[in-house]
Amino acid sequence: MPTLGFIGLGNMGGPMACNLAAAGHEVVCHDAAGTEALAPPGAPCADSVADVARRARIVFLCLPDGPVVLQVAREIAATPERAAEIVVDSTTCGIGDARAAHDLLAEAGIRYADAPVSGGTAGSKAGTLAMMVAAPADLFAEIEPYVRPMAKNARHVGTEAGQGMAMKLLNNFLSATAMAATSEAVAFGVSQGLDMTTILETVNVSTGRNTATEDKFPRRIATGAFDAGFATRLMAKDIRLYEACVESAGAPRRLASLLRGIWDGMEAARPDSDFTEIYPHIRDGR
Repeated sequence: MPTLGFIGLGNMGGPMACNLAAAGHEVVCHDAAGTEALAPPGAPCADSVADVARRARIVFLCLPDGPVVLQVAREIAATPERAAEIVVDSTTCGIGDARAAHDLLAEAGIRYADAPVSGGTAGSKAGTLAMMVAAPADLFAEIEPYVRPMAKNARHVGTEAGQGMAMKLLNNFLSATAMAATSEAVAFGVSQGLDMTTILETVNVSTGRNTATEDKFPRRIATGAFDAGFATRLMAKDIRLYEACVESAGAPRRLASLLRGIWDGMEAARPDSDFTEIYPHIRDGR
């Protein structure tokens, strides 16, 4: 088996790298915030991006945003005597950033797959993430065995760079819509004397059921935990990215603009919150 690299060991990347290592792969890790404290136990640590590129044939990325991806891609491409031949990018960034990373790496003879993930920190730890992979069919077939320990629900969604990012952004748009709409609907029901549990149980056998009513509300909101593990600032960022990509494509964006305002307001009011706190934000108007 080839040596794998993993760059970016945050809330999502760290557990993903752990699952790769637990599946028996050698995973050379690097994180700018301090690799040894974040890497899987016993995993070899690299002191730089270039060090990973020299030691690993397939390099996974899970980074904060598109500009960081492009910087890391430049460093990989510029590494002399590198082993890296494939980059699999699980960062959520813009479609244009994914295409730019693909082109930059292609000039250096490195193949690129954009492969963002969904499922939060719980899915990352459990290895049950959805991964939306856009890559030529032969490249997807080559990386699929290494993807499965991290993402049981990996899907090949397209062949062109940026299509994976498009799928991730539209998914998060739908998730954010469900959370905001359900919060408003439940707040209305409670104001009329309905019990939240009754509302959710009834909606979940009716046509209004969605991911918020089936999962986030009963598990994270009704319990008062607010611990889905996905930050409000990240959801707000993704909705801004979605709207920008929709506008660039000339596609309809009436709801996108409205939703961006809701999540921007939530980020301003509760900057360090879990995104499930959208319910008290909407309920209380602050």
